Amino acid sequence: MTGEVPPRPAGHTPARLPHSPVTQPPAIPLHSPQSLHPLTMLTVSLMAVVAGASLPITPWVLAVFVGLLVPLAAWGRRLGAFLRACAKFIWPFALSLVIIQGFFTPGSNVLFRLGPFSYTLEGLQVALLFSSRLLVGLGAATLLMMIIRPDALMRALVERGLPNQIAYIIITALQIVPTFQARGRAILDAQRARGLETEGALPVRLRAFAPLVGPLILSSLMQIEERAIALEARAFSRPGKRTSFVALRDSRLQSLLRWAMMLGAVALIVARILLWSRR
Repeated sequence: MTGEVPPRPAGHTPARLPHSPVTQPPAIPLHSPQSLHPLTMLTVSLMAVVAGASLPITPWVLAVFVGLLVPLAAWGRRLGAFLRACAKFIWPFALSLVIIQGFFTPGSNVLFRLGPFSYTLEGLQVALLFSSRLLVGLGAATLLMMIIRPDALMRALVERGLPNQIAYIIITALQIVPTFQARGRAILDAQRARGLETEGALPVRLRAFAPLVGPLILSSLMQIEERAIALEARAFSRPGKRTSFVALRDSRLQSLLRWAMMLGAVALIVARILLWSRR
């Protein structure tokens, strides 16, 4: 054998491999929140949080949720999932606030008495205000993670000069609740497959709580180490300019809109300090 390639016979055509069609990802509509620059959606979320924390009465705070966050969720075709997530997050906090604030906030308008404790109208109003502010804050963070891809948001922050480590911490903080929920559901399904009773009366659910919390904490600690190894394998801490496969589209209109929302947030904070804090 000389290692030479034998000549191809006349008329021979090489066999072609079967063609497998490449599945393209669904196109994002140009007129949807998903097509906006990640910093635009981040600014909207921050504006909603500042407005919710600054406005003095409950109807105004709820108007931010109904007039800003709900239309954005409907525009992005996430309205059902957004409302379910908000309801799931807010009701335990709202219930505890209504009970605690109602009984322990002093006031002259007593709605009813329970032994030595008086439930006041002023306490109920404070509880509703705090609950509405919490609803706006949780809703803004939930909507941001539903609409914007985390890698695109991290890329946008890095492009604006934010260090990789700080951008990663911000993205991780925004994803911590969905990550814990997904891991908790997986652990709960695994425990059910092993015969653990997780549904029923309150004592049954309390007994199932310990077998859920232990694996959840251990898996979270293990994931921290796995993420650190994966990041170092990708030279995450390497200094210098980086390239990215994520291409972000921005426009002058969106930039002006972001500046206008930031000025509006500053105006709300000033109004809160100078005007509404006197009430």
